[in-house]
Amino acid sequence: MLFLKLNVKKQKSSKKKIKKKLLKVIIHIKASFNNTIITITDLFGNVIGWSSTGICGFKGSRKSTPFAAQMAVENVLQNCSDYGFKQADVIISGPGSGREISLRAIQKSNILINVIRDITPIPHNGCRPPKKRRV
Repeated sequence: MLFLKLNVKKQKSSKKKIKKKLLKVIIHIKASFNNTIITITDLFGNVIGWSSTGICGFKGSRKSTPFAAQMAVENVLQNCSDYGFKQADVIISGPGSGREISLRAIQKSNILINVIRDITPIPHNGCRPPKKRRV
């Protein structure tokens, strides 16, 4: 048997992902003492884009600064500008220093903020205290 090799190239069917235009999104801000993470989701919770201060090039103690949080917000809004949203609900979690400045950066980018929710966990009575010291 003789097999002939023919130069037949398979055509790749490239399906481009169609980006939907969104009217409203949810912006999650997690501001810890060491980092600030910003996630943008649609109203169903599907992640559209995210960024953090470490991705923006900050390392060490500079990751926890308000300026780094501002740069992370600008980065994620620039990456998600194709979706064309103009309204957002903001959910903030954590006690970090990037909380306030990230809100200001969102407002500066001409996005209308409808709701600001703070879901930072607060202990009601704290941990159980240690046993009394015996001498």
